[in-house]
Amino acid sequence: MPPAAVHAELWTAGQRRAAAIHEISYRACFKPQLPAYFIERHSKVGDLVYDPFSGRGTTAIEAALLGRKVLANDVNPLSARLAAPRLTVPTLADVEARLAEIPRTARVPKTPDLSMFFERKTLREILGLRQWLSTRRAAGTADAVDEWIGMVATNRLTGHSAGFFSVYSFPPNQAVSAQRQLRINAEREQAPSYRDTHALILKKTRALLQGMDKAALRRLRAAGTSARFLTGDARHTAEIASGSVALTVTSPPFLDVVDYAGDNWLRGWFNSLPVAKIAAAITVPRTVPQWSAVMSEVLQELHRITKPGGVVAFEVGEVKKGAIKLDEVVVPLGIAAGFACEAVLINAQRFTKTANIWGVANNTGGTNSNRIVVFRKRKKIRR
Repeated sequence: MPPAAVHAELWTAGQRRAAAIHEISYRACFKPQLPAYFIERHSKVGDLVYDPFSGRGTTAIEAALLGRKVLANDVNPLSARLAAPRLTVPTLADVEARLAEIPRTARVPKTPDLSMFFERKTLREILGLRQWLSTRRAAGTADAVDEWIGMVATNRLTGHSAGFFSVYSFPPNQAVSAQRQLRINAEREQAPSYRDTHALILKKTRALLQGMDKAALRRLRAAGTSARFLTGDARHTAEIASGSVALTVTSPPFLDVVDYAGDNWLRGWFNSLPVAKIAAAITVPRTVPQWSAVMSEVLQELHRITKPGGVVAFEVGEVKKGAIKLDEVVVPLGIAAGFACEAVLINAQRFTKTANIWGVANNTGGTNSNRIVVFRKRKKIRR
């Protein structure tokens, strides 16, 4: 197939309708069609598929849906909280029964002050959920139903519609600061109103399970029995055996374009995660030389764990108003690590809804194009 045809096939909007279970918001995540394209072409059923910068777990969930084994890593422990529960999917009835056990009347402490986001009764329900999950996790009794509820509640904390726990806030894939939310409230002349958190969790559960047939649920749960979600530095993954990964599909942080730690401060609080410690652990290179140094080590580690003939699809983009094209940076790094560069796939975007909402013209600011560098580990030559 000629390169132009491959390019068109990868980015055709109707190529493959994504499963609803992917619809968990997270800053700077890619669409499921991207990992699906590479999983279907560069791995087979039962192969191990990896993402070292897992985020919301798009690669992990798509690999499971396609019958592959799952391996994911992210320095932010929130990543595993968002991804792992979708491989141990409970029934709607189980979720409803568990919610009935969770108290809605927790005491509201003075700190942190979240009154700019949530109405007081809503906040009591959120605190009830938080305390239930924290207590059961600490005791080692949290099960798949608890973790599913925690995942959905985390996703519903703040957003721009009545489907979220908060008053109107934007964007839905991150939490603005308390000060910024106060300004939003003043500008919109709004105040938080009551949201039934348990009803919203059930509503979102139904949406995530929409269209999931028994075979798909079986594949997810089967993958969940062996799936591994690591929390650490992608440069140092001693837990992963050398030559064990058939395919890696990932998108690393793009310099300092995204504040992954700051964006998730409220989600970290809800999950009783050490936000300050997480922020310190997340590497956010601010210059190209710094980014190159980190990615060089990541690619060396990926070369170690990739089996001979295995593939790495490394999605990057343009940053700094299009002045820096990260594919041009990463290609020599991968070659130096021992990979062969097979292709660079580029998709120039004319418009995206998110960029438009932010008031950013896509081709003059932000990330203008998807750029996927495809590496392959050479097979050993038998003499």
